[in-house]
Amino acid sequence: MVRKRADLTLYLVTDRRWLGERTLWDSVEEAILGGVTLVQLREKEISSKDYLELAQKVKTVTDRHDIPLIVNDRLDIALAIDADGVHLGPDDLPVPIARKLLGGDKIIGASAASADEALLLQAQGADYLGVGAVFPSGTKQGTEKVGLEDLRGIKSAVHIPVVAIGGITAENAPLVMETGVDGVAVVSAIMDQADIQEAARQLLSLLKGATT
Repeated sequence: MVRKRADLTLYLVTDRRWLGERTLWDSVEEAILGGVTLVQLREKEISSKDYLELAQKVKTVTDRHDIPLIVNDRLDIALAIDADGVHLGPDDLPVPIARKLLGGDKIIGASAASADEALLLQAQGADYLGVGAVFPSGTKQGTEKVGLEDLRGIKSAVHIPVVAIGGITAENAPLVMETGVDGVAVVSAIMDQADIQEAARQLLSLLKGATT
């Protein structure tokens, strides 16, 4: 299924460190039931074998709810499970190479922290941009901070969708949406909450309220 124009409003980035005894696939399902519109599977400290098995379980959930699944960094895992796409950071494969390997019907997202980077990635064929970190983040230490005005400028510079990431919470998400971005990517704002489904539901309501 082609999902080039996926709904990026509430973009969940996974991180099992926040889950305690809960399984990732069950937590992802709760988040989807609460309104998450896209899921990015992000695992940094895991073997390829375990990553594959985890990705297959998560994809079973996302397929059941017809929600796009994006794999962070690992093009091989994305190909192996026929994910809807991949998200690439500055140290990953270049977007044009990823496009050759994935084909034209998959989503390719890329990380940008400036208008120049955003324009280059757009020209290379990225389908959307993840821009941040907008606020200090506990999940990605040392990431360059992109202020709200910078975010607004990047959004104005490109015509592809822009998703803000980095330290976004229910409290500051409406401010982020006022910059004109197409959505927010969150980790702990959903995954570290006692009621994941309700946290997603409340966050989605705030995001929709900010754009009306």
